[in-house]
Amino acid sequence: MGPDPRLPNPAGSAGLAAARQCPAGLFFVNDEEWRRQRRLVMAALDPAHVHAYFPSLQKVVQRLRGRWRQAAAEGRAIDVQADLMRYTVDVVAGLAFGSDVNTLEGDDPIQTDLNRVLPALGRRLAARLPYWRRIRTRADRELEQSVVVIRSAIDGFIRAARAQLARDPARRLAPTNLLEAMLVAAEADAGISDADVAGNVLVMLVAGEDTTANTITWLIHFLFDHPHALGAARDEVRRVGAQDPSLSLDTIGRLVYLEACLHETMRLKPVAPVQTAQANRDVVVGDVAVPAGAIVVGLVRADATSARHFADPQRFDPARWLATDERTRASPDRVSMPFGAGPRLCPGRYLALLEMKVAAAMLLDGFDLERVGTRHGGPPEELFSFAMAPRELGMRLRLR
Repeated sequence: MGPDPRLPNPAGSAGLAAARQCPAGLFFVNDEEWRRQRRLVMAALDPAHVHAYFPSLQKVVQRLRGRWRQAAAEGRAIDVQADLMRYTVDVVAGLAFGSDVNTLEGDDPIQTDLNRVLPALGRRLAARLPYWRRIRTRADRELEQSVVVIRSAIDGFIRAARAQLARDPARRLAPTNLLEAMLVAAEADAGISDADVAGNVLVMLVAGEDTTANTITWLIHFLFDHPHALGAARDEVRRVGAQDPSLSLDTIGRLVYLEACLHETMRLKPVAPVQTAQANRDVVVGDVAVPAGAIVVGLVRADATSARHFADPQRFDPARWLATDERTRASPDRVSMPFGAGPRLCPGRYLALLEMKVAAAMLLDGFDLERVGTRHGGPPEELFSFAMAPRELGMRLRLR
């Protein structure tokens, strides 16, 4: 099968592979290999598997609640992004492996290694030349050591999952985590190897940690700076939660204003504001001729913050996403695409939105925001490595 222009080769194809010990996952392959891995990942991330994990997700968010309750009781400032990174690591590790790493209540070595990977890969992807092939800096050596550690851990999880499936064949019909689901799906497709499974688990761990944590952090910043939106989101959570204090999956689904706040956050602060692709063949995009092999850099935020598409585009206005008219409601979706679009739409979109809503609902239900800001008192700077995060955003909470 020849190259397909609908499936552009990501310019980051060498990104994860640049670490050498790391197999490429779904985001970094193309053509028929992409199709095989897409089936694998979509089977593992379907809503049924995510729903089955929801009770474990609730357990993780209650640990985050306990961590923040202690900080509020002691009057301590909270490093928002750091805590949310722990939250997302615990969620993704639990969903991916069925492993309770619990970084919220104690340190886990894998988190240190995960925290090194994305910034280092971001530096490599932005480099003009692949200098690491000749010269390795300390950061490069640490990256490669971390990839070895993470890959070894994933290989161990794969062996354990295979053993569990062998002991309990019923799990093949109802896998209890994404790794089991991937292994079952791989058995039905001879083209899928353990290396493919490992690569996709690593992508899920690395990409799912930063992107989700950063979006929730930006959301908290915007809500604190916009009291009307904060009040509306808080009132919705407390009104809906009054009927269901446990905030079940159905209840989370009814938090439409909170979800609108998340979409507006991702419009203004997409954690992947730059997306790159490499042309498989000569092609014309609009009126621009793109030769085969050329790298195209897409600025995700340009149209999403343009007055051509949005009134007062720099204003944080969740109501944009609540239009009842179908044509009006569809307009923001066509322009703001933080999860990508088309065949390469992020397969973890549903899980990411669920993680974000559960954490935000817990915060709004149990706390009042006393202060959210930077040490210098100004707006948070954008820090871009592989994903875009606010720099040094702190938070103080008051118990309800």
